Amino acid sequence: MITRLACPMLADTPGLFWFLAMLLYSAATVAGFALLIWGADRFVVGAAGSARNLGVPTLLIGLTVVAIATSAPEILVSITAALDNNPTLAVGNAIGSNIANIALVLGATATVRPLLVRSTILRREMPALLAVTLLTVMLFLDSHLGVIDGVLLLVGLMMVMHWLVRLGSQADQFDPIREEIAAEIPTEIPMSSAIGWLILGLALLLTGARTLVWGAHHIALDLGVSDLIVGLTIVAVGTSLPELAVSVVSALKGEHDIALGNIIGSNMFNCLAVIGPAALISPTGFGEDILRLHLPVMIALTLVLFAMTYNFTGKGRITRLEGLALLSVFFWYEGYVIGGL
Repeated sequence: MITRLACPMLADTPGLFWFLAMLLYSAATVAGFALLIWGADRFVVGAAGSARNLGVPTLLIGLTVVAIATSAPEILVSITAALDNNPTLAVGNAIGSNIANIALVLGATATVRPLLVRSTILRREMPALLAVTLLTVMLFLDSHLGVIDGVLLLVGLMMVMHWLVRLGSQADQFDPIREEIAAEIPTEIPMSSAIGWLILGLALLLTGARTLVWGAHHIALDLGVSDLIVGLTIVAVGTSLPELAVSVVSALKGEHDIALGNIIGSNMFNCLAVIGPAALISPTGFGEDILRLHLPVMIALTLVLFAMTYNFTGKGRITRLEGLALLSVFFWYEGYVIGGL
């Protein structure tokens, strides 16, 4: 008793250990985010520079190489989580990232600067995003993701890649997005430097994904919440930060179509290239909350995006007021999910 009174800290040793452990897991999660953001930037530079040096047309680089490279954080986090037998974290990351991309990234971007949608290519991509989203939702209806579901999503990924190549090859020469992509693709990077950035970016992404998944999973364990919820909130927002940076910077530079195209492409790849490998590596089942809340929110936001950007007569426009409305939806959703813990 005397010892406990002399050293009050010892009376709460379990609480101290819990606090220090949470500090370690949080630091690992933040470090993972930092490595993913830096790694994604270097990976995009290396992949785009390598493709350009190989003679790939700039529009195809933007529609395929850069789109996949921008989604690399979500893809590698998904694969890492599935290999660690945490597939629900991977799926939560994909669904949460799609919600964050539209509600947070697009909302913040349009609030900073209203977006004018001029590209015919983007208006043709929107129906494809709707189709991919509906396919993904259909595979969730039985509350289970298995190997067959993973194969279907990866086949869908190959079909979308093929379609994007054709779309880029047949696109109007005067489509505004051509100029915007050409201005952003690095032009004077030697092949050796491009490959070096590619390798460094991949190494940073792999390290960041491993660190993030470890930290996020242990945060979930210590807080007594599911990996799904952590994936939908902390991990999803963190892995959407590269998209947020790209879209806001593009909008400020007047490259409105890149700002929006970044979100459309990322959401397609999140459904196909993030959920697909997770289902293939580690099949899993889900509770009713996926079908009751999270997927309906993702579908609703995708339909809202379609309504704001796609029209048959001319240019679409996303106003500052619509951006604020999207941000409000994001904060409501995050508050609802976190408040229900």
